[in-house]
Amino acid sequence: MSRIGKKIIVIPKEAKVEVKDNIIFVEGPKGKLNMALSPRITLEIKDSQILVKRLTDIKTDKSLHGLFRALIVNMIKGVTEGYKKELEIIGVGFKAAVQGANLNMSLGFSHQVNFSIPEGIKIEAPKPTQLVITGIDKALVGKVSTEIRSIYPPEPYKGKGIRFLGEHVKKKIGKAQATGSGGK
Repeated sequence: MSRIGKKIIVIPKEAKVEVKDNIIFVEGPKGKLNMALSPRITLEIKDSQILVKRLTDIKTDKSLHGLFRALIVNMIKGVTEGYKKELEIIGVGFKAAVQGANLNMSLGFSHQVNFSIPEGIKIEAPKPTQLVITGIDKALVGKVSTEIRSIYPPEPYKGKGIRFLGEHVKKKIGKAQATGSGGK
């Protein structure tokens, strides 16, 4: 049996979970989420607990068992607590600002980079060099944060670029220091 799949999911008091026509609906103080379930997975809801079950013991059912249990837990956590990713921008003159539904960034290019903020995501810039991405959908928060990071990923020589807060970038020594000739 799937070790993750067989764990019971406890529904917090502030969350409400329903299953209709093989679609799970989760509602909480932060918002609402829904997801279509696989026809090979069934849910048993009773006494504010969810038990995820599978039809057979074939390999695909076993993998779906743990996957859907984890996705349901992420949905419940999202509507009750929410998810947050933090990015930092490093570089001279590099900065970002939120203007309406767009994130405008100056990253040393000849032009400003505009990133349109998708629905369900909130981006804040407490400092010009720091971004906080929040939302209730874990996958969407992660996707948006990696898309922003991919605009200017940290480079290994000076460390300039956009990185996750606390991310370590291994720096390389430059060509002049590597040869030992002092750049001549």
